[in-house]
Amino acid sequence: MELTLNILLGVALVAVVLVLATGLVGFVAGGEFNRKYANKLMRLRVATQAFAVIILLALLFFKGAVFGGG
Repeated sequence: MELTLNILLGVALVAVVLVLATGLVGFVAGGEFNRKYANKLMRLRVATQAFAVIILLALLFFKGAVFGGG
């Protein structure tokens, strides 16, 4: 279970970086792409970050770092 969560966390973090980079490049370039996708990319970034945080919390929970487990 822990290995699966570690892999999912890595995938989620890479997804956050890719969405953030795409949004930044679109913002710097401006134009039609930025007008069309800026808000969608921001929402997607927030969603991927939330997913990464949930996975991180699950990892901490299963490792026993939450609720004083050992």
